[in-house]
Amino acid sequence: MARRTYFIAVLLVGGAISAVFLLFHEKKRIYDASRPKNVTIVIDGFPLPIEQVDEGVVGDIVDAAVRDISPDDTVIPTRETSLSSGMTVTIFRRKTIHVTSDGTTRDISTDMRIVGEALAEANISLRDEDLVFPARESLLSRTTKIAVTRVEIREESSEKKIAFETKTKEDDTLSWRKKTTEQKGEYGVRTYRYRVSYHDGKEVARKLLGSEVTKEPVTEIVVQGTYVKTGKAVRGMGTWYSYTGKRAAASLSLPLGSYARVTNPANGKSVIVVINDRGPYGKGRIIDLDKVAFEEIASLGAGVIDVKVEPVLN
Repeated sequence: MARRTYFIAVLLVGGAISAVFLLFHEKKRIYDASRPKNVTIVIDGFPLPIEQVDEGVVGDIVDAAVRDISPDDTVIPTRETSLSSGMTVTIFRRKTIHVTSDGTTRDISTDMRIVGEALAEANISLRDEDLVFPARESLLSRTTKIAVTRVEIREESSEKKIAFETKTKEDDTLSWRKKTTEQKGEYGVRTYRYRVSYHDGKEVARKLLGSEVTKEPVTEIVVQGTYVKTGKAVRGMGTWYSYTGKRAAASLSLPLGSYARVTNPANGKSVIVVINDRGPYGKGRIIDLDKVAFEEIASLGAGVIDVKVEPVLN
């Protein structure tokens, strides 16, 4: 009997404690719901602290504190959520932004906060080297205009010819009129390497990385005959005139169109000229050389020199 009485007493005491506990928490709930609350509203990343908020739901404070709130704007937590002290309400405004990319401009509706997120949401993929203005980390506004510039960097090469040298060999067994090619010359090649930057397919910068000879030039070898067969030599005075600008001369005795070798005995220099005119008519003068021919055997300042003239027979 005593034991049953003991258990009944324990149950009664436990029930009383539970009732007190429930009553305390209900009063605390009513108190918390009725006292002022501090709430922070964050709009597209910008905080807006709100103090002394009465009881209600998120939608009430959003409608009261935020101008131009749109049904398309995203509110977290939902508008139906009860307010609590210290709560942060995040709002992402729905924006229509202009994006120019890949040669087209289009409008994109987004509630994203920064440029990079909006581009990703619009399935506009970006590479690390692409340029984005404003920068990918920039905050969006309802007036933001985004321009994406595709950047491509390539390594390219170009070739330039290297001129070959020409060497002349003399052959005294060949007629002076004959010239043959012993070895044909070939251009060499120098290859230049560049790093080239393109913006939307248009070249904007080119940097030389280096160059190298990828093909050596081949020297051309020409054989020039030097054998001259001459007739009887004549000595006399030679003069000069400016007429054709070629190795030509005027003579009274040699046939027009024939050739003659004229030598300056004072220095041993000689030149072969074609007879294309008549003259000279001065006493003791036997040939009148074109200025170009005269310069090969004497100074123009000499004016008149002693010469030996030999008709060329081959």
